[in-house]
Order: sequence, then structure tokens, then C-alpha cells
Amino acid sequence: MATPPTDDRRTTTAPATDDRFAVPLRGVDVDPETRCAHWDGAVDVVALRFGCCETYYPCDACHDAATDHEAEQWPRDRFDEPAVRCGVCGATLSAREYLDGDGEAQRASGSRAKPDDDACPRCDAAFNPGCRRHRDRYFEA
Repeated sequence: MATPPTDDRRTTTAPATDDRFAVPLRGVDVDPETRCAHWDGAVDVVALRFGCCETYYPCDACHDAATDHEAEQWPRDRFDEPAVRCGVCGATLSAREYLDGDGEAQRASGSRAKPDDDACPRCDAAFNPGCRRHRDRYFEA
């Protein structure tokens, strides 16, 4: 189900970034919670950082549309660095925290989410569970 249309959507291409976000972020028709032209459901509220350009995008199609280079996955040796942004609360999560459901970080934040939940460990906002099927597009195995 698509979110209702709003006037606060922007398309940003390299080298510019969207100034609404505290991290460098680009994409196509991006709303304030990082839904985009390609993924626009209620739970499509993450942006993922790419290893090639150190920039967050709502999806790989946004990366391809907004840049002039091939996408590179977030490298495994950097899984403890910020690589995912929750579009609801703005928290940045490490790749490990996002992929593994970091129980320690969840307990520290007071989250009700359980490990492997498709939810933000900081604010419990639901993430799209279908993203599990294509995590290899974003994160090195």
C-alpha cells in the first residue's frame, strides 16, 4: 500500500545530498521517512549506506538512478559502522545491528523488538520484512 502523496518528496542526485537528513542521502522522490519512488509502503522506512560512495539510499534502484557508478555492497569488515538509517526516528544502525538484531543494543535502547525482528531497535518502527530476500544487494556476504 502506497503512502498518501505529499509535497515533501525530493529527488536528489550526485553530487548533491538531501539536506533534510543528518546523513548524506540521495534518491528518487524520497519522503521524510525515506520511502522512495520504488518502495513506498508503510514499512519502507530504511535507507542503506553503499560502500562505493559512503552515501545512504532508500534502495539500490535509487542508487542507480542518482549516481554514475556501479553500486558496491557495504563491506563485511565495516559491519560495526553506521550503515542503515531508520526513516522514522533517524537512528543510524550498524550493519550488524540491522542484520542480526543486536540484542545488546536493543536492551540498551529499551526496545521491545526481539532479535531478527524486522524493526528498528531504537523506536520499534516496523521495517519491510521482504528486504531479507535481497540483503545481498546491500551487504557483503
